[in-house]
Amino acid sequence: MKAIILKQAGGVDKLLPAELPEPTVRPSEVLIKVKAISINPVDTSVRSNGEWMKFVLGLRGDEPYVILGWDISGVVTEVGADVKKFMAGDEVFGLVNFPGQGKAYAEFVAAEEIHMALKPVNISHQEAAGATLAALTAWQALVTYGQLIAGEKVLVQAAAGGVGHYAVQIARHLGAYVIGTGSAGNKEFILGLGAHEFIDYHQQRIEAAVTDADLTIDAQRDTDHIKRSIRTVRDGGRLVALVNRFDDPTIQADAAAKKLKTISHLVSSSGEDMRAIAQLLKNGSVKTHIYQQYSFDEIPEAHLQIATGRTRGKIIIVLDQ
Repeated sequence: MKAIILKQAGGVDKLLPAELPEPTVRPSEVLIKVKAISINPVDTSVRSNGEWMKFVLGLRGDEPYVILGWDISGVVTEVGADVKKFMAGDEVFGLVNFPGQGKAYAEFVAAEEIHMALKPVNISHQEAAGATLAALTAWQALVTYGQLIAGEKVLVQAAAGGVGHYAVQIARHLGAYVIGTGSAGNKEFILGLGAHEFIDYHQQRIEAAVTDADLTIDAQRDTDHIKRSIRTVRDGGRLVALVNRFDDPTIQADAAAKKLKTISHLVSSSGEDMRAIAQLLKNGSVKTHIYQQYSFDEIPEAHLQIATGRTRGKIIIVLDQ
């Protein structure tokens, strides 16, 4: 089978084409012929940074190479002896073994049954592949950890991005009042997703525009930004950071002064959550916006696009149909 391997961290030139044997399924796994893959910012972080690679993939240090990627949609070709939910021929999608080695940059992927869900028949494999890591991140940030309920106000930062564009739609579906941030060029897109208000972060400071959010989703890395996000939340509210951590003493003090519940969120594979997202995709409450599609051989170019930080929605890799 075709695969893209990585022998060492570095630039996109380190993503090397290879021919490998098809994976062997364990009793709890299904073998999937991949139809589409999604690329996320974490893919580029892991590819370029050796420490991130060790942390996210859980490496021992003696691996001759790794296969990146976690987001897939495809067709089951084989099931392990203990698999109950799927059979050969089923169309499935999911986030494979995150954090860990999903090995999605390949024509065939062995995935744990508990990480997958049936793909809704009314959406494409491309749309399904997009709604995996990013959609799960949004779902878990809003529902599992953010505990968002109808009538609450939620601030979604970077609302035009992969995670953000799902978060706006999911929050609106849950009955929240949604405020999305982005650049001026993304205003109509974000409002079209269902946001009630839009903030141009180039023209307004978010902490001046919003001070009473019940829940804020912070999507930036720097310490100053998380301090500003703290000011957007009402006393006793919730702040979920998708990248930042709350281990800085000044950040902890600022959050404690407002009695905030703070969560540093790293998405994890979950078939149960995937089934919830599948239902939203099926009924049209959530849709995947595909910014650009690439072929399997163009994965390096897809990494370069993601690294610009200017992708609206999702980047998708389409395998031979």
